[in-house]
Amino acid sequence: MNGSLVVVDDVAAAFAQLVVDRTAASGAHFSLAFSGGSTARECYEHLARRSQYPINWARIDAWWGDERCVPLDNPDSNYRLVEESLLSKVGPLASIHPMLSDRADAAVLYDRLVRSAPPIDLIHLGLGPDGHTASLFPDSEGLTAPAHRFVISNVDPLGHNSHPRLTFTFAGIANCRAAVVTVAGASKTEALHRVLDGDLTAPAAHVANDDLIWLVDAEALGSHSAR
Repeated sequence: MNGSLVVVDDVAAAFAQLVVDRTAASGAHFSLAFSGGSTARECYEHLARRSQYPINWARIDAWWGDERCVPLDNPDSNYRLVEESLLSKVGPLASIHPMLSDRADAAVLYDRLVRSAPPIDLIHLGLGPDGHTASLFPDSEGLTAPAHRFVISNVDPLGHNSHPRLTFTFAGIANCRAAVVTVAGASKTEALHRVLDGDLTAPAAHVANDDLIWLVDAEALGSHSAR
């Protein structure tokens, strides 16, 4: 696998502490790209505990690494997940850049927006049971996106993940200054083993970044030895 594997007791708490440490070490602004899913929600709920994880949110720029093509207030929206679990609890941010999917050229517009800004300081990723990360699904066209594209539209050709998506590409993830993948629970064990074993049919095995951290718990790791 690419990156560093860190086994922790509590993935959400470790993620929150990582964000606190990185923001404290940064300059005037810090940019964070959010994810979706149940593990991400737990991570953001931890991060919202201001007394335990003090962050000056007024200097945080919010981005999204992927999004379902639904209205932002839809229950399936990653934006809504982050809004409910974090943004509504921490006060104003420096800037918020949701992925808006109501135009045919939404991916192109977000790609341009990302490219016009400094590289994102930290992108948060997850791992699906099928081995996908962001919205880069097995056998999908997004796996072979050209290197000059940081954001694309993509669908799951196997039909396991609903809704068309907007997503960062592997090149977009690599362009971020750092990336963290959070993996929790026994339901992710098989997918994590595939990544650890270098199974390139798992899209997450292709993720690369100069500063890539995998935060996993013992349940997700299962019988696989930490390396």
